[in-house]
Amino acid sequence: MVSCKVDKSLVIIGFSLLFLLAGIWRYQTAWSRLDTKDPGNQDISFVGIVFEEPISDESKTKLRLSAKDKDFQGGVLITTSKYPEYEYGDKLKIKGILEIPVVFESFNYKDYLKKEGVCWVMYYPEIQILGSGFGSSIKKASISLKNKLKESLQKAMNMPQSGLMEALLFGEENNISGEWKQKLNLSGTRHIAAVSGMNITIISALLLNFLLSLGFWRHQAFWGCATLILFYILMIGAPASGVRAAIMGILFLAAQHFGRLSSGSRVMIFTLCFMLALNPLLLRFDVGFQLSFLAVMGLLYLQPIFSQIFKRIPDSFQLRYSLSATLAAQVFTFPILIYNFGYVSLVSPITNVLIVPILPYIMTAGFLFVLSGLLWQPLAWILSLSVWPLLSYLTKIVDFFSKIPWASVTFQISWLWLPIFYLISGYVMWRFTKKAKLKFLDY
Repeated sequence: MVSCKVDKSLVIIGFSLLFLLAGIWRYQTAWSRLDTKDPGNQDISFVGIVFEEPISDESKTKLRLSAKDKDFQGGVLITTSKYPEYEYGDKLKIKGILEIPVVFESFNYKDYLKKEGVCWVMYYPEIQILGSGFGSSIKKASISLKNKLKESLQKAMNMPQSGLMEALLFGEENNISGEWKQKLNLSGTRHIAAVSGMNITIISALLLNFLLSLGFWRHQAFWGCATLILFYILMIGAPASGVRAAIMGILFLAAQHFGRLSSGSRVMIFTLCFMLALNPLLLRFDVGFQLSFLAVMGLLYLQPIFSQIFKRIPDSFQLRYSLSATLAAQVFTFPILIYNFGYVSLVSPITNVLIVPILPYIMTAGFLFVLSGLLWQPLAWILSLSVWPLLSYLTKIVDFFSKIPWASVTFQISWLWLPIFYLISGYVMWRFTKKAKLKFLDY
């Protein structure tokens, strides 16, 4: 019997080392393929296709191109003037100076772009349009739908509510002023203005429980939530960050659907391995990916602990579940946020508990009135009145807590604190799970 246990342990260790070596090899392969040399600021001419929706502000537009020439291939980020306008799928001829992205003191812009397959940047080159419609027809249609919905939203609602609603529905902050972006940072609610895995995961959890409270069976609620998430990501143009957020959100729903932490953990690990096999640079250079993964872990393992702690709080309007789910996700992502951004919002737990539970209602009502605008714009204005009080409540909460003098503090931590924190968290969760199991067995 002893020998069998030893053999089994050796097999597990052997497979673990094998997968570790395979992961290192996959990372090095991906890194070497994207490793670039300084082009020496020379003029270069190439043909490329816009593979992501252009991002514009008041003065400029950023285009992500995939170069298709024989002598030059790879991803290039181009900064150009706002006009003329370009679209996803346009085929362009570019002539300009090719540069390697700058590495700032507090931000590695080069590696940030590299994880997205972008190795070079160009500023205000000569651009000639050679054609259009070279991208995915499905993605192009979804982007077109999103732009029509944004137009419907802007006609039905004024600022700052329309800017926040646009960020909530489409993950775009272009119409949020710098002042309000700072308020979101100080109040610890900036994540609601982005299509992040943490945001999608929390909303998925609340949406699942909302459907269950309406009387849906768990199986129906699971497939309903998964379908809504996929439709939402497709509607906003299926950006890479959105696709990853959808995977992590559906991952959490799958864990809930299975009803067992062990099954949920296996699904989470297999999904994580699959995503890293496709793009191993995510683990190191994509903070959003790290936050998504940790938010799911928090909801899987910490949320039951917080639910037990807050068992005396009534669960009317999902208050107890919202509180425990929000705190679980925030506790597990807290160290990564401090390490990467150097500040922490002290009021974040309070503001998120006050705001996050109403996000599914805001987003549901928001989708209804922007979709109605495609049929008849006055109807969109009428339906927008139902979500206006909730958006006004959200802005009041953000504005109030951002003005508190001690709302946030700025400091740096060493990476050594990260493994220490998660080791302690792992031990606490193990003790709680063991205690809960013994209590269940009536020991």
